[in-house]
Amino acid sequence: MQDELLRALVWTDYRLAVLFTVLIPLILLIWALLQKADAMLRLLIIYWRVSSLLAITIYILIASWPIGFVSGFCARILIPISLWFWVDLNEDIDDRPASPLKLILTAWRWAITLYCTLGALWNISSLRCAFSPGAIKSSFCQVWLEPAFLFKQYFHANSKPEFLGFLGMVGLFFYVLYLSYFVLIRLGKQGRSAMEQ
Repeated sequence: MQDELLRALVWTDYRLAVLFTVLIPLILLIWALLQKADAMLRLLIIYWRVSSLLAITIYILIASWPIGFVSGFCARILIPISLWFWVDLNEDIDDRPASPLKLILTAWRWAITLYCTLGALWNISSLRCAFSPGAIKSSFCQVWLEPAFLFKQYFHANSKPEFLGFLGMVGLFFYVLYLSYFVLIRLGKQGRSAMEQ
């Protein structure tokens, strides 16, 4: 019974993730591009850069590597930060006249912030799959991996999980390298202004 409830919650989470982290921001990106809403467009480009950690996580989890649970947890923390961190973008968006794009973008920012915050709190329990030796083979951890395995079936049916995991690790390496550069060097120079993005 507990495994079935966990499975239902994990699959619901992944479906919500597709909606909130892929479909809606993709529509908003195209809409902002067509409307020439520069601040919104910059914000969404920053969002896509940060949220790429979710895609990296999927590839790592396909190989059943425990670090994927950590990267997924970190993505849920970094995404809301990336959406609200920039003072200049927030001011530009607030100063725009009311429009359907502004309303939907603002609603999505709040919705994804709530989704990621609750998801991060809920994913704390999955971190034992990353830190307990041999836990990745437990039925609890295998349930968390099922959506990644289905993604592999749909998009990479003929690829080896280890190869896809390797691609994920290469992506994670460059992601951490760029994030470190941003935090240690660029953040000190530009502060909370996204103008140099």
